[in-house]
Amino acid sequence: MNQIVNMIMRRFMGRLINKGINIGFDQASKLGKGRKAAQGRDSDAVPPSPAENARRNKAGNQQGKQARKMVRNMRKLTRF
Repeated sequence: MNQIVNMIMRRFMGRLINKGINIGFDQASKLGKGRKAAQGRDSDAVPPSPAENARRNKAGNQQGKQARKMVRNMRKLTRF
């Protein structure tokens, strides 16, 4: 009986870990795409307004919080 439980747990944990890894790579690729778009600006372009800077800062903080939360959850799930 114990072997069956261990087999099911290994399979479940493997799927969960792979899903978390896939989500992490998706998030990382989204961040990379955003940086490339920001770097492609013209030097003659108008600098962003303070409201635009505040919006970007808020979005960056939210992404950081989400990333820290995902890492924390992965650490909890992989601890056994």
